[in-house]
Amino acid sequence: MKRTPLGRVIALPAAAALTFGLVACGSANEEGGNNQSGGGSGLSGTISGAGASSQEAAQQAWQAGFIGQNPDVTVNYDPIGSGGGREQFINGGSDFGGTDAYLDDEELAAAKKRCGEVVEVPTYVSPIAVIFKLDGVNELNLKPATIAKIFNQQITKWNDPAIAADNPGVQLPDTQITPVNRSDESGTTENFVEYLKATAPQDWPHEVSGNWPVQGGEAAQGTSGVVQAVSNGNGTIGYADASQAGELSTVKVGVGDKFVEYSPQAAAAVLDVSKRKEGRGQYSFAYDLARDTTAEGTYPIVLVSYGIACAQYQDQNKANLVKEYFNYIISAEGQKASADAAGSAPISDKLRQQIKPAVDAISASSAG
Repeated sequence: MKRTPLGRVIALPAAAALTFGLVACGSANEEGGNNQSGGGSGLSGTISGAGASSQEAAQQAWQAGFIGQNPDVTVNYDPIGSGGGREQFINGGSDFGGTDAYLDDEELAAAKKRCGEVVEVPTYVSPIAVIFKLDGVNELNLKPATIAKIFNQQITKWNDPAIAADNPGVQLPDTQITPVNRSDESGTTENFVEYLKATAPQDWPHEVSGNWPVQGGEAAQGTSGVVQAVSNGNGTIGYADASQAGELSTVKVGVGDKFVEYSPQAAAAVLDVSKRKEGRGQYSFAYDLARDTTAEGTYPIVLVSYGIACAQYQDQNKANLVKEYFNYIISAEGQKASADAAGSAPISDKLRQQIKPAVDAISASSAG
């Protein structure tokens, strides 16, 4: 992963991030900050966020672009994982969050206690690659049921008949399969197992969760940990944000009667056949993804990465900074920056127009 050498672009450990005295809207004794104009060189101050490790490359690109336009601003992002990021945001330990799974009902209710209304908007769509390393094999086709059986440890050898059926003519070795999963709670995990549950329910009997449900495989911390574990082995297979797959081989997945390779365009196509969840508040744009689509050219193992913020902060300057940072993220310029840095699919102009009023609603309230 490329890291931007800017002194103001900082990924802080979770403990250090708390030293900034971050705003919790319910804080009773907090004074409002200076009311800065909403954009350009009028902005100054610090905001800190935490969340998905898979967002790190995109966040660094957004930070660099935003700080380039606003040199008196500091933006911090701690890539502690989606679950930790949501928890830290809800508890008032960060100004904004990044997550690869939208807030569940319990989390949303808790966030509303902090924020009033919660702003929850897609920041990009990203394919999750099924990565593997197998000596002598560089390309693989796998149907959803086959993927589910591999990660559920029902298929244990690479020359299993089910894998061979998906790959006629490929010489598959009699090598033990080592599935690699995330050890930490992860939005990438949640999106991956949601895909398995939707497309192969008989072969994936586990409930959808950000915690990996199968014992006995190899576990690794964070996206980078999974990539490293797969890279260091032979016969290994895992899942990771596609932008971090590096030189590893990736699986073409079965969609209908075709096998589809991941790409930003194929990943973005999923939103076109998916629906927004209702009843979560006017500023929440969470989507139920059509994982089991058979639409041609669609890659269904994706995550929609979200940014979460309060609709109301107690500090006016903090509200201005978060609003303008989010406006940069969803802008055409910000989306190009994340696409270039993270291989993500930019949100559409249509979606940008839909979510911009939610971002523009971020403001300050003396009530907190």
